Amino acid sequence: MTVLSSPAAQPTPDHTAAPTFAVIPGAQVRQALDGREQQVVDLVEATYRLHGAGDSVNPPSYFLRFPDRPSSRIIALPASIGGPNRVDGMKWISSFPANVSSGLPRASAVLILNDHETGYPFACLESSIISATRTAASAALAADRLSRGRSRPRRVGFFGTGLIARYIHTFLAGTGWIFDTIGLHDLSAGSTAGFRGYLEQADATGEVTVHDSAEALIRSSDLVVFATVAGKPHVTDPAWFSHHPLVLHVSLRDLAPEVLLASANVVDDVEHCLKADTSPHLTEQLTGGRDFLDGTLDDVMSGRVTLPDDRTVIFSPFGLGVLDLAVGKYVYDEVARSGHLHLIDHFFHDLRRYG
Repeated sequence: MTVLSSPAAQPTPDHTAAPTFAVIPGAQVRQALDGREQQVVDLVEATYRLHGAGDSVNPPSYFLRFPDRPSSRIIALPASIGGPNRVDGMKWISSFPANVSSGLPRASAVLILNDHETGYPFACLESSIISATRTAASAALAADRLSRGRSRPRRVGFFGTGLIARYIHTFLAGTGWIFDTIGLHDLSAGSTAGFRGYLEQADATGEVTVHDSAEALIRSSDLVVFATVAGKPHVTDPAWFSHHPLVLHVSLRDLAPEVLLASANVVDDVEHCLKADTSPHLTEQLTGGRDFLDGTLDDVMSGRVTLPDDRTVIFSPFGLGVLDLAVGKYVYDEVARSGHLHLIDHFFHDLRRYG
């Protein structure tokens, strides 16, 4: 393995030389992203705009499921983005909920980046951090954009207090959000205690309250974050949302169609979100149409959609592979510029057509 130590190293592969292949472990990924919440949110916004303008390819995700492990899955998210940092690639991410009981995170992932000109893969990155980062950045962006035109929330509630909730709070705090209260609710007391410990270490603003019921959490929050591993809707009463909060429905399957039908609904991508038995997909099946959707986040950012200030607003993001690519390419560029890119010597071996 070669360490590219020149500070003048170019982050873009050199098409005149033999293709190179780099491996970027989690420690380098974290170092490249730590403390850069606003930059990453700006990057995610730019990527949503590229996607909305059609300068991307984001085919349906492929779900690998297992008859002997029905709660587990591995998902392939291929994608391509244009713009100034065009790149192709794929995230390969597993979700094994049983990991949590043994102390391992539920999700693990790698991201492969392919050169736009040659198609050669040029990097493999540890991607559970990248995946959590782009999810949290998307949530923070939506919280900002969807709360414009209404009172900015001061009471946040986290329904589900695992890793994704931690990342979302980090990105909210890192992009200027200040809360008077922080509500927590989780079926696992240990998870709630761990999240509370994180908040204390992070010197989070706001009084922290652990709620015994989902209803109490929702009714006491102006910004509700769903970050659970729920497989089907378990929040069914629209009356719990009578105070019209902003809801970041990150885990996608918590809310019954009745809740969505009583709200304004924004997604990241219509075709992606309305499948795989997500709450929006179930709502489409129930109603036979998509009229309950107000538009996409890009529609809101571009002014094509204006949201009401007297209804609950729900953001349901399926999670787009183009966001993983954008954040992954950002990490690759940062590591290359630092001069610490780990290249695998002669990874591509047979490069002469006739030997």
